[in-house]
Amino acid sequence: MKILMVMFLIVGSLVSAKDYTKDAEAVEFIQMMKETHNFKVAYLNKLFSSVTKQEVPLAIITGRTIKNPTPSVKNEYPLHGAWDRYVHYKVTPKRIRQGRSFIQKYRTTFKHVEQKYGVPSEYIAAIIGIESVYGINVGKHPVFDTLATLAFEPNRRSAFFKRELEKFILLSYRQKFNPKNVMGSYTGAIGLGQFMPSNYEAYGIDFNQDGKISLQHPQDAIASIANYLRKNGWRPGEEVATRVAYDGNRFRTYKTGYDRTYHRSDLIGIKPKYGPWNYNDKVRLIKLDRANYDELWYAAKNFYVITRYNHSAYYAMSVHQLAKKIKQGS
Repeated sequence: MKILMVMFLIVGSLVSAKDYTKDAEAVEFIQMMKETHNFKVAYLNKLFSSVTKQEVPLAIITGRTIKNPTPSVKNEYPLHGAWDRYVHYKVTPKRIRQGRSFIQKYRTTFKHVEQKYGVPSEYIAAIIGIESVYGINVGKHPVFDTLATLAFEPNRRSAFFKRELEKFILLSYRQKFNPKNVMGSYTGAIGLGQFMPSNYEAYGIDFNQDGKISLQHPQDAIASIANYLRKNGWRPGEEVATRVAYDGNRFRTYKTGYDRTYHRSDLIGIKPKYGPWNYNDKVRLIKLDRANYDELWYAAKNFYVITRYNHSAYYAMSVHQLAKKIKQGS
């Protein structure tokens, strides 16, 4: 009943128009946009005078939401199984089939992108599959209103969202679209690859050469994701990860995580589970919490690069496993 009441309160306050031209921080922001980027105050006032305050994104960012896992999954793994729950929704037979179809549909683009950036098609497709289900779910929140809400309502990341709002307004001007007409995630991420506005400038590619960078267009999204990975250190032709064996069911011998590296010779009692692994650089140990045991993996530099897209070992592993399954069917 408590969960239902909280959700009712949140849903009940979804539609809440706010005039941010009466907000001191927003007025200061508008002035900055005028002085720094030469925007007209009248134009900005029009944008900010009628913002639909986004209560759900704000609740999520401030931690006021209550997560309610699927009861069957929660009961099946009461103490362990975080990875079981995570991968259950990320790597599915349907998503694997969709990934293969997506690569086939845009095979010419994938071929050219892979040749140019050295990132395998299946990894690009896996990211798009996990981020937006191949464009089916690019987000349901108005990006401008979401970023304005998160920039000017109290939360610990407001400075970050203020910068993203600045980048988004600049992006809308350069790409000639109405910033009020774009939908995205609860953080303001956009398109098939769910790029934050600042990433458009840093990594966006106009691959279809229509004069605009748009991650709503598959060709641009495919190339932009490849460019993101390559600029963050992707090594063409190298491994990503391999499962390893160890003694016991729960692993506590060495610290695990994508930000810690080891020489393989220093990891006593650990070896690749399925034969030799052709990778000679330092490795990371990635532990996946399963219901009855810990699954352990060696992760290479390319695995770490995937965590630059989303700072989560589980995310990077789901991308890796989805990519491998997509590749197996090609």
